[in-house]
Amino acid sequence: MPCEGCMERDNQSTDATMEFLLLGFSELLCLRVLLFLLLLIIHVVTLAGNTMIFLAVVMEPSRPPMLFFLCQLSVIELCYTLVIVPKALLSLLAVDGSIISFTGCAAQMHLFVTLGGTECLLLVAMSYDRYLAICQPLQYLAVMSEGFCLRLMLACCLGGFAVALGLTVAVFHLPFCRSHRINHFFCDVPALLYLACIQSYSLQLPLLAACVLLLLLPFLLILTSYVCIAAALFHVTSSAGRGKAFSTCISHLAITLLHYGCATFIYIRPKSNYSPARDKIVSLVYTNITPLLYPLIYSLRNKEIRGVLRKMLRRKKIAQLN
Repeated sequence: MPCEGCMERDNQSTDATMEFLLLGFSELLCLRVLLFLLLLIIHVVTLAGNTMIFLAVVMEPSRPPMLFFLCQLSVIELCYTLVIVPKALLSLLAVDGSIISFTGCAAQMHLFVTLGGTECLLLVAMSYDRYLAICQPLQYLAVMSEGFCLRLMLACCLGGFAVALGLTVAVFHLPFCRSHRINHFFCDVPALLYLACIQSYSLQLPLLAACVLLLLLPFLLILTSYVCIAAALFHVTSSAGRGKAFSTCISHLAITLLHYGCATFIYIRPKSNYSPARDKIVSLVYTNITPLLYPLIYSLRNKEIRGVLRKMLRRKKIAQLN
């Protein structure tokens, strides 16, 4: 049933005239400056860390598949941060929140879901890479060729884009109530569904389908890969060999748990459990802290990344001396 005061969009009203008000953190007036400075520092460090990994991998002449995937992951995190954080910083500067157009809100949601979905699928590709490296080492180089890695990356991008497009179209075809006040710092899917006038479980179907395609199925594939890896490591008699094989997976496991843990908490739940304040806190971690941790985890745990970074710093010192 539609609620009172709903505004149905008809053929005579243009989407360009519609606007949303992102409330952001307007309730935290006393902490506004501190939060702005904190987010700005995190944003700059995140951009610097992911850019450093990207440049280090690009400058490396011989790139194994895992480095190739890490490069793509850094690009996703760079774009991910640029899509969300600048608008969040602007909302902190505005006392009553920041205005975003209907088209701008739809574009932000589509880019956010596309990048998040691509990352989910890319984590599956990385788990397959680890599965081949540990369980099928003799076939690893033959299967994980440069062309195959490129096709995997393209499939991840197209899959994320297609699911995000369907979800965005479904959400923005809903009738929204007259109060277009989004109690969030960006156009997130649950926040937009909360504004919908129609009170029906059918609202959750597009989001549920996207969660199955981008969260549930990829997670099951990653879980299957690691079950096979665990079974293979169980037959390794050398504890040193078992530890070395597991150390190549620990970074990917940490990233997977961070990414899927936050995404599952936000998106896989009924609309009745929606809490704007709680969602903003989790989204703050999901869109700011997690991208900051990615380069730290990989630069500290991944031997190949550490080697590439050392080479880059060595070349920089030689260039300065010359």
